[in-house]
Amino acid sequence: MTRLFLALGLVVLAGMMRAQSFEAASVRLEDPNDPHSSLEYTNTPQFRVVQTVFPSNRLTVRHTGLKSLICMSFGVKCNNILGAPDWLDRQHYDVDAKVEGEARLTQEQMVPLLQKLLEERFHLKVHHEQRMVPGYALVVAKEGSKLKANTGAPYFGMNAGFEVKFQNASVDAIAMAAEHELKQPVVDKTGLTGKYDFDLIFTRDDSPGDVPHADYGSIFTAIEKELGLRLTPERIPVDYLAIDHVERVPTEN
Repeated sequence: MTRLFLALGLVVLAGMMRAQSFEAASVRLEDPNDPHSSLEYTNTPQFRVVQTVFPSNRLTVRHTGLKSLICMSFGVKCNNILGAPDWLDRQHYDVDAKVEGEARLTQEQMVPLLQKLLEERFHLKVHHEQRMVPGYALVVAKEGSKLKANTGAPYFGMNAGFEVKFQNASVDAIAMAAEHELKQPVVDKTGLTGKYDFDLIFTRDDSPGDVPHADYGSIFTAIEKELGLRLTPERIPVDYLAIDHVERVPTEN
């Protein structure tokens, strides 16, 4: 009986492994002169494309730069890409792909398929580099954390530039917001592993007189005063993705 279950398990595993590829995929270069491909058109009622909701057996992406697709498929931040040609942000693409068989994949399971697709269609070749760079560690302040634990509300996130509001989110969301504002890497070293609700309001360095945020203090002050956390300068190991080769026009579908 044990051997039977083992054999059945191997069959199921083999089937899952076979499903981890795209049965068919279309990668289209957007025509900037085509109004149906422009960003303005995507914001009109006529643009009716349903983005992928995971788990799914399809991947649908619209009006997306290749840099974003590379970041998604290799799990790196877009600021941490080296050797990118100048068109990598400007040129947009549409992607439609179907997973082989009837398997419905999570977003995490879809990532290696997208990575393989980019390697095949754009002849993408990359390598990883780790560098020590100036940054910040997010730690608990001396007075202790002021974060409020989530009590069941669903996930929500908003970053308005002067205000970062999340519910049912990890502390990493605070680190990412600080990194976005400071333009330097921030790593979470609080040791806090729960899900929290927080509303962080601060004065941006580039708009100190902005109302109603002028009196909240810098992001350093706000994080400590409002959340009971602190940003301390530290050299941070950062994983970079270096592009060795990539082609602007994908191979034919």
